[in-house]
Amino acid sequence: MSAYHKVTKDIVEELKQIVGDKHVIFDDEEKMEEYSHDEVAEVKFHGMPEVVVKPNRTEEISAIMKLANRENIPVTPQGAKSGLSGGGVAAIGGILLNVERMNRILEIDKANMMAVAEPGIITNDFSAEVQKEGLFFAGYPMSLLTCYLGGNVAENAGGGKAIKYGVTGRYIIGLEVVLPSGEIAFFGGKRVKDVTGYNMVQLMVGSEGTLGIFTKIIVKLIPLPKAKIDMMVLFEDLQTAIDVVPKIMTEVGVIPTGIEFMDQLTLETCCKHLGQNPDQYKNAGAFLIIEVDGNDEEQVLNECLDIGDLCTDNGAIDAFVAQTPADQEKIWALRRNAAEAFKAISPRQSLEDIVVPMSTIPRVLPILRDLSKKHEVFIPCYGHAGDGNLHATVIKNPDHTDEHWQDLLPKVLTDLYSEIYKLGGTISGEHGVGSKLKQYLPLVLGKTEIESMKSIKRALDPNNILNPGKIFDM
Repeated sequence: MSAYHKVTKDIVEELKQIVGDKHVIFDDEEKMEEYSHDEVAEVKFHGMPEVVVKPNRTEEISAIMKLANRENIPVTPQGAKSGLSGGGVAAIGGILLNVERMNRILEIDKANMMAVAEPGIITNDFSAEVQKEGLFFAGYPMSLLTCYLGGNVAENAGGGKAIKYGVTGRYIIGLEVVLPSGEIAFFGGKRVKDVTGYNMVQLMVGSEGTLGIFTKIIVKLIPLPKAKIDMMVLFEDLQTAIDVVPKIMTEVGVIPTGIEFMDQLTLETCCKHLGQNPDQYKNAGAFLIIEVDGNDEEQVLNECLDIGDLCTDNGAIDAFVAQTPADQEKIWALRRNAAEAFKAISPRQSLEDIVVPMSTIPRVLPILRDLSKKHEVFIPCYGHAGDGNLHATVIKNPDHTDEHWQDLLPKVLTDLYSEIYKLGGTISGEHGVGSKLKQYLPLVLGKTEIESMKSIKRALDPNNILNPGKIFDM
């Protein structure tokens, strides 16, 4: 394939004819800077587009893709810019296609327990609307206040409830997609069962915007649980806390909605970030947040008490039950703000997304301690303990120069991913590969697996127009 062509003024005029003048940003670096990055701090994973386009309907996206193929110009689809892998960043310039205007719920079908929405709706807004109908989107991620539904589908995002309810992809059963060629396809539908041909819906889910652009999303909903209780359980050290996690399900026989954990450094940092007094947790080296839900409040409470007893028998030093929304928010605010708290004190960091089989979680912590000592960096850890998805965050040592950090980080990550792979784990559980992790993909996937993925990409996008430079290089 020949080199990509640049966006000319003539191309910009065609884009304006498609979406309207005020929905195209060109030759204005200050305005385009907002669209040049996601939440990845490292500048090398940012990318300035040549033009930003904001379509409002499927037919406009189709026309943009046909124009891009005709002119051999790359197109990067983008949502809320809340990603953590560089997946929605224009790595090779070209057209940046942001879906923020496509933010409508098209239908809430209560009879079929389905909803149809556009990709640019904020996930929290979508969740709030379906809850008014007594329904529940269970596959939401932790960053639901800012992220778009389309981005969640593109990354197959997970979150705090994945241990019980699974991740986003479990609830996506239909997609209208603009293919790289500009053709419009509709895969799946409002059917719980469908084995008519290949499962193209689940191929598209998690494809990180490299195979198609979602324009309509059919979401399967479930009844909204009537009762929910959260617990904060304190432990003297992180290892003791993590060792309890598999026992909650295997010995108590309850699958919590979520089990989150934070180590002492994360806890102290979050308290200071939120203006809370960390002394209230001074005896705790770590804590678990355990959420249980169901339709009977008494049963949910009894299950929490059983879990509390198990934790006490296995080294917990204290446990708090939060039944009111205010108490629950106080607990979850600590966990939800962990990434922002560390970013506030040290922007030179790498938030990782490793995932291992649940039973091997206790074996991860010694690995992190050894790597921290070996490379003289800080690696606090928090995350979704119940599903093995751990956010180990590599933070620059203030005694190191920026040049040393740039040279050191790839070595730390290579060591980390290699050890995680030995445990049956992999490099990303919910953030995606994007551009940030693609150099490490061969550490966890063989040549045959990667070539199989590339074959699919070539078949659907022979000109490599859509979101090039992500997951792997063609």
